[in-house]
Amino acid sequence: MAGIKISSTDFLKSYGRISEAALREPVSITSHGRERLVLLSADEYRRLKQQDRTALYPWELEDDALRALAVAEPPAEAAKFDPETR
Repeated sequence: MAGIKISSTDFLKSYGRISEAALREPVSITSHGRERLVLLSADEYRRLKQQDRTALYPWELEDDALRALAVAEPPAEAAKFDPETR
């Protein structure tokens, strides 16, 4: 992951400085040398959450979406996956 990496001990000692840095770029917080958490700005978190998607069962789809799926054609480059569906 790009950005700043800091140990959890250093994070606790330097919260103010690190939280300011997280407003500009993600900060990876490590524990025992392994990345455990990522601190990022609230704006970036909200931006990422807006990209969340919810899975739906087919019966939960609108009729327009079901009709669109019924006539949809896969792109040509998807043909390379045909052997996986047989």
